[in-house]
Amino acid sequence: SKGSAKKNVRNSPNTGVLYIQVCYTGGFSESPDLEFEYADTDKWSAELSELYSYTEGPEFLLNRKCFEEEFRTHVSDKKWTELDVAQHRAHAMRLLDGLEVITREKRLKVSRAILYMVQGTFAECSSEAEVQHWMRYNIFLLLDVGTFTALVELLNMEVDNSAACSSAVRKPAISLADSTDLRVLLNIMYLMVVTIQQEDPADSPEWRGTRETFKTELGSPLYNNEPISVMLFGMVTKFCSGHAPHFPMKKVLMLLWKSILFTLGGFEQLQNIKVRKREELRLPPLPEDSIRVIRSMRAASPPASASDLIEQQQKRARREHKSLIKQDNLDAFNEKDPYKSDEPREDEDDNDDNDNSMEAEPFPMERDEVMPPPILHPTSERVNFPKGLPWAPKVREKDIEHFLESSRSKFIGYTLGNDTDTVVGLPRPIHESIRTLKQHKYISIAEIQIAKEDEFQKTPLSGGEEDVEMCSTELLYQGILPSLPQYMIALLKILLAAAPTSKAKTDSINILADVLPEEMPTTVLQSMKLGVDVNRHKEIIVKAISAILLLLLKHFKLNHVYQFEYMAQHLVFANCIPLILKFFNQNIISYITAKNSISVLDFPYCVVHELPELTAESLEAGDNNQFCWRNLFSCINLLRILNKLTKWKHSRTMMLVVFKSAPILKRALKVKQAMMQLYVLKLLKVQTKYLGRQWRKSNMKTMSAIYQKVRHRLNDDWAYGNDLDARPWDFQAEECALRANIERFNSRRYDNNQRNPDFLPVDNCLQSVLGQRVDLPEDFQMNYDLWLEREVFSKPISWEELLQ
Repeated sequence: SKGSAKKNVRNSPNTGVLYIQVCYTGGFSESPDLEFEYADTDKWSAELSELYSYTEGPEFLLNRKCFEEEFRTHVSDKKWTELDVAQHRAHAMRLLDGLEVITREKRLKVSRAILYMVQGTFAECSSEAEVQHWMRYNIFLLLDVGTFTALVELLNMEVDNSAACSSAVRKPAISLADSTDLRVLLNIMYLMVVTIQQEDPADSPEWRGTRETFKTELGSPLYNNEPISVMLFGMVTKFCSGHAPHFPMKKVLMLLWKSILFTLGGFEQLQNIKVRKREELRLPPLPEDSIRVIRSMRAASPPASASDLIEQQQKRARREHKSLIKQDNLDAFNEKDPYKSDEPREDEDDNDDNDNSMEAEPFPMERDEVMPPPILHPTSERVNFPKGLPWAPKVREKDIEHFLESSRSKFIGYTLGNDTDTVVGLPRPIHESIRTLKQHKYISIAEIQIAKEDEFQKTPLSGGEEDVEMCSTELLYQGILPSLPQYMIALLKILLAAAPTSKAKTDSINILADVLPEEMPTTVLQSMKLGVDVNRHKEIIVKAISAILLLLLKHFKLNHVYQFEYMAQHLVFANCIPLILKFFNQNIISYITAKNSISVLDFPYCVVHELPELTAESLEAGDNNQFCWRNLFSCINLLRILNKLTKWKHSRTMMLVVFKSAPILKRALKVKQAMMQLYVLKLLKVQTKYLGRQWRKSNMKTMSAIYQKVRHRLNDDWAYGNDLDARPWDFQAEECALRANIERFNSRRYDNNQRNPDFLPVDNCLQSVLGQRVDLPEDFQMNYDLWLEREVFSKPISWEELLQ
């Protein structure tokens, strides 16, 4: 039902202008904002449950059986929860010894017993909270006795198992059974990383110390002379190359994501690193905390349906007292734009069937309702926000230079290059403009890093040694640098295979190896359950890959901008931009509200409660959640990645235009979540000037939303087409220049073999030069007398002149 319209009439307290607000009651327009809080991860219980496929359900009891057989053989009939710490430790050591046996079956049995411990010895627990308590206790115990190192060695052995790889390649259909050993090991490692990562105020000082030590070890080249993340990246590329199709890729990607998140840090840590780095470089503090600003923003209303639009048009036709309406709010009332032509527009909203998220929405009238109150920072000088706008404006040094050059050539007829201080001869309003621009000037960490790198390249001898902080990010970059292009291609291949818009192709990689059972379903109920499991499996893969890419891009950008540019350029070369647009070219509301989960089968609920009988109706109903957390998280991550790839890159912005991203992005604005809308609007803003005047006229609501929500760059002419910026561009030259800079950076910092011999240090010390052992050829020794006669005795030497 569409609901009835009611009018809300009131007088403005300040101006006396009459406002008329049309509100829709009962219709889709009043749907509440999605109660979604963007974070590094979902709740701990959700992250645990997503590790397991529903087809793995029977293995919970198998793990328990393996543990109890080992336990009864070596310990009394007591329960695990009744033993003391010494007995717990002794049994953990016994299990660790069992991992070193030669027999594969025996080793798998011990691995399953350890997995049952890591799963919280759930048979002795009566609630999910109790399971989680024993999980933490057992995991810290196992880590303390050195289990993780043994697991890494076993995993390396399984990855290099050529017999398993060759048998999997020959199989026509790969199932869950082909990856049993790998899955058990990855399950244990994932649960250990995720659990230790969780900080609890009740943790003992020993546990806190263990966490910090484990975090350092995980990011250092201690395991197999490389960080654990590099080893997992190697598994991803091996899987994508077709040499190991049995690898359980979802578990590998989830462990890779959690390892990167734990060792490098999440979004809060990124913000702290940014603040610290700005202090070290003596840059002004950030104008605001971006995470806090975004969390305080409210979503714009979703679009009206076609019937709502017709109803509004009829009301508009009957409305007579237009003079009472304040001119500024014409757009908000869906009134006719005075600058629009009277002819009907056939191309309005890109013909996307009114799928233009914000064009027909009834915006609230009050400025305060549209935007949250500004966030005040009493310590900063540049915080006089215009009322209602959430972000402080920013200006780059280039913008000030460009403005001054154009002003000088216009008023005086001369230019001064990069001089931003000389204002002689310019009118007073230009002086004020320059003062305003400088007041909001923002110098990024990246600009400082680029300037330093240019200095190192210009003066390789006198520039001095670069002080590189060997943090986890730097170690990871050094580890993945040799094969980074292959890693990016592999991740995007898997993302393409997991995207809901991808068609099943015979030549695409099989990402379902670790979800398909040995025996395919025979009943309708089993088929429905497997269908839910497969869809959920793909969603979790998309979630993990989007989080991995975003975290790496953000950390590399802070560590050094050319590390970020290297990764970003290879993502662009691997067609990441059209891939993400292809992902969003679907019914995004359906994807975000998908019900691909069976909550009664989720761990740890399924191991502590009696399972109800599943029916086709209960599977179809799904859960009662307003949206799927992981899918909304994935969408925001992919939008953020797209923003990072295209920001300040004209050639990549034009790719958005060429691939017709505007209607796809506008459909994504239907999701009523402020953060997602913000990143969509940012992507629309950068390409607005290239979409043509007709598009801008037809999409004034989107233009208004960009103005209200996206940060303003002073002097930015995003809202109108500038012929200079819209000129044909040599895109290849832009990317080639960037690539040359990146290669020079990588060569200077990481390639010790390729150094210019002219720049290598020369040994000028007489003692060390004469003391060097020189191997002379045999023929020289035979003709030594002749050489002495010719080179020494026959040549007169004036020793006095030599000494002077």
